[in-house]
Amino acid sequence: MKKLFNLVSVLIVVAMLMAACKTATTEPTEVVVPTDVPVVVPTDKPVVAPTDVPPTEVVVPTDVPAPAGLTCAEPIKIGLITDASGALAIYGAHILRSFMLGMEYATGSEGSVGPVFTIADGQNNFKLDNCEFQVFVVDDQSNPETTATLARELIEVKGVDILVGTVSSGATATLQGIALENKIPLIVAPAAANDITGVNFNEYTFRTSRTNYQDAMNLCEYLPTQYENFIQIAPDYAFGYGSAAAFRDSCSLNGGNFVGDDIFAPATTTDFTPYMEQIADSGADSYIVTWAGSGFVAMMQSASDLGVNETMDLGSTFIDNALMAIFFGNAIGTTSGILYHYSAPTNPINDWLVAEDTARYGVPPDLFDADGMNAAIMVVEAIKAAGGDASAEVLLPIMEGMTFEGPKGTIYIRPEDHVAIQDMYILTLNNVTDPQFNFYDYVATTRPEPPCLLPETLKDRCGDLPYGSLTGE
Repeated sequence: MKKLFNLVSVLIVVAMLMAACKTATTEPTEVVVPTDVPVVVPTDKPVVAPTDVPPTEVVVPTDVPAPAGLTCAEPIKIGLITDASGALAIYGAHILRSFMLGMEYATGSEGSVGPVFTIADGQNNFKLDNCEFQVFVVDDQSNPETTATLARELIEVKGVDILVGTVSSGATATLQGIALENKIPLIVAPAAANDITGVNFNEYTFRTSRTNYQDAMNLCEYLPTQYENFIQIAPDYAFGYGSAAAFRDSCSLNGGNFVGDDIFAPATTTDFTPYMEQIADSGADSYIVTWAGSGFVAMMQSASDLGVNETMDLGSTFIDNALMAIFFGNAIGTTSGILYHYSAPTNPINDWLVAEDTARYGVPPDLFDADGMNAAIMVVEAIKAAGGDASAEVLLPIMEGMTFEGPKGTIYIRPEDHVAIQDMYILTLNNVTDPQFNFYDYVATTRPEPPCLLPETLKDRCGDLPYGSLTGE
């Protein structure tokens, strides 16, 4: 029994020594185990990693980032149609320079041709992020047949996605049909005929230019406060008819009275004597003139020769800078309306346009420069909203009801009829000699909302807007 006890004691001591070897934190010393005691060394002892070694950093691969900003699968192609050498070339020059400046402003890139663009350059390219805009320019000379030929070439040969133009309202009517036929959006600038977004309306036609009605509403806020009886003369085509109807409606609504029928003369008239005789005999206090182009010179000469301006005042919107001295040289102190003069708006975009026009072309912006720049901004903003997609099915719903900022402030494309609601101005003429055409004192800003003039078949589109006239009649 005593031997058995001694053997158990030895085993306990050995076990304690082995446990001490496992938990020691210092280098273990060699242990001599009695040879008569069997020792089993475990083979599954866990390996403990050092705690002072930092873990290996694991790098997870990431996807290559997509290009930032606007991306277009193909260049956006724009066909700009204007008058560079025809009867209305004086106005075409406004659109040519201002559209290119507008593209530069909207994309933030200078065009490929350089700071000054002429009709001879033919094409200019702009870049916004990963999207290229190509602008093809053609001269239609305000001839509807030429307009049609050039528009089809732009579509069929150049493959343009959007059309912009033109100066003549008659040529613009032709352009509207071609845009509809080819299902391509058309932005009208600067043609003003009511019919463009009235009886000739189609879903592909938009405009940044004002309408005859907006001209009339702007001026007629002032004119009937100064005169009671009116007579008017206008050219014998759509632009003239629309303007005459708009002035009659707007000025009558504001208390004016029209004596006799409206007078219409062919757009090619050079001798206005018989027409001025009718005006002289009318008994009116003021005669309202709607005219575009060089015929105005002959008209004013005839009015002077017959003494018309001695018996009544000219009631007309102010015109382009170059012709103001000819038509209004004897009308200092006159207060009237104008669709745009560079001195009237106060905003950073207009400031930029004034600075760039003056620096590059040697003159400040003129009557239609805002229309051209607004058309360019509208194109770029629509493409941005479409994510680079230039298809009509994507652009049309974006352009209907869109709002954007331009040199005249906020432009709103009315969804019912695509009329561009915009600021217009009342100014007082104080001189016609300033070398920078700073002729006016600012009076007021208006924002005319013309009636909806869609054809009867589309009347439902007008919704709650006055239809047909300001009185809804």
